[in-house]
This record gives sequence, C-alpha cells and structure tokens, in this order.
Amino acid sequence: MSGNSRARIVSVVQAGSDPFDTPSTLNKFADLLSEAKTGKSELAVFPEAFVGGYPKGVDFGVRVGSRDDAGRELFRLYSDNAIALGSAEFEALSETVAANDLAVVVGAIERKGATLYCSTFSFERDGSLLGVHRKLVPTAMERLIWGQGDGSDLPVMDSSAGRLVSAICWENYMPLLRSYYYDAQPDFYCVSTVDDRPVWVPTMQTIALESRAFVLSACQYLERGMITLDAEQFDAMQGNDSDSLLINGGSCIIAPTGEVIAGPVFGKETILTAEIDLNDRTRGKFDMDVAGHYARPDIFELQANVAPQKNVRKN
Repeated sequence: MSGNSRARIVSVVQAGSDPFDTPSTLNKFADLLSEAKTGKSELAVFPEAFVGGYPKGVDFGVRVGSRDDAGRELFRLYSDNAIALGSAEFEALSETVAANDLAVVVGAIERKGATLYCSTFSFERDGSLLGVHRKLVPTAMERLIWGQGDGSDLPVMDSSAGRLVSAICWENYMPLLRSYYYDAQPDFYCVSTVDDRPVWVPTMQTIALESRAFVLSACQYLERGMITLDAEQFDAMQGNDSDSLLINGGSCIIAPTGEVIAGPVFGKETILTAEIDLNDRTRGKFDMDVAGHYARPDIFELQANVAPQKNVRKN
C-alpha cells in the first residue's frame, strides 16, 4: 500500500444459528465479534438471518389454499425468537458491538408489530444504530414468513470504517437496487446471504466491478444439529441427522477490481479477514464510474421512492 494509504481491516463471519434459540445466538454473536476484534477488524459483516435464524428446509405446513396447525405453531416459535427494535435482545446486540469497538452489519429476523422482516441492523463502533435495511422482495417460500421492506429501508450509512450499504441475498439480482446503491458511492457493499452456490461468487465479483466498492459477502454455515427442535417440529427436507448440511457457506471478500481477496470457504464455520486500502476505490473509478462518467443520464434515468409506505386507517 502507498504512503497515502487508507487502510482498513475488515471481516466476514461465516456461521450458523438456531432459529429457535435467540439467547444462544446472542452469546455466539458476542464470541464471534470478539474473535473478529482480536484480528483487529474495524468492520464485521454477518450472514442473513443470523439473529433469529434461517429455517431452511421446512415448509411451515403450507399448500396452496391451506395451512396446518403444526405450521402455525412453528411460525409462532419462530416469531417468538425474532427481535424488535428497542427490545432487550436488540440492546444486547448494541452493547456487544460497543464492547468490541467495531462497526457491524448483522442479519436479523425483525419483528415489527406482528409481521416479521428479514433485516440487517448496522451499528457504529459505539453501538449506536446506523440504519435498518429490510429485504425488499423475499424469495419464493420466504414470502410466507416475511413481509416486504419499502424504499425507506435503503439506508446509506457513514461509519468509522467507511460508507456502507446493505443488500440481502437475492436482492443482489435486482439491477435497479444495485444502481441505486452505486449512486451512493459506497466504500463497502455489504451482503448478508444464505446463498451457498458456487455461482454466487461471480455475482459478487460483478457487483465489485460495477460499483468499484469492496464487497463483503457473509453466508451462514448451518448443520441440522445446530437446530434444537426435533424432527417432529422441524422436519428438514435435507435430512434430520445431526450432520445433515442445510447451508454450506461460501463467504468472500472482493476488491473493487473484482479480485477475490478472501475466500470463498465452504464446509465450515470461519471468519475471513482482509486488510484493504480504500484508495483502491478511486483507482478503480479512473476508467469506470457507473454513477458518474460511465453513466448516460441523457438516455437513462432512475427514480426511487424512498418515502415510508404506511397503512393508513380511515375513520
């Protein structure tokens, strides 16, 4: 790195959690964050639904036109382990971040009223909340258990580590969302996901090349034995043996050039850490700035409605 270096040390956390035991997840979060801090990390990104869990492999008893009682009870248990802003569990997250003194983006199942959202909570190093991003379009069966975020759930956040944006899993296949984020000129494009396919990494490389940002992609690694419910309550389609694999990882860190600088790692829990230079973003912008000299605003225009969309009761 040059003498004009803007060096940072950043991490992505690859770990799984039990959707039905949030207290143990909060303890695991504290342990993993402490480990990242030991590596001198200034920013750590956690997977999608790390707090509150990703119940991969179950159908909640749903068929087109019908729901069963067992599925309703499973949803109740899942909802009970989601966290609300301002709750004791949320405050525990904030306090853990402050105790470890680094910026954090963490995937969480958020309970807002009686609806659940797949969200990310972004914290400054002092534990203050930078912003909440709620997944705009839950994918396929996810729509049964999660609501949709709106345009007010797309924060652009300035942290001690740099400017952050957050996108969750297949939101990264939404070109207009990516364009909106690129226009914000982020230093770090933070991805929380459970997509463990090898083809995920090329997607992250494309986003890094387009945005000229550092892409930090954190995926869960989850085995069936990490989930406490028995097969009668949680009958995973992948199998109910303790070592049945539900989510296989694949976390990575990508440079603005598209180069993979950490990962991908499959098949285990781990923390990936890399030392990066934010000046590489400017070097990359020399020949392509998709929100600047490589744009054609005379031809293309993006409009975004970022106002909160509220249900209004009319008397």
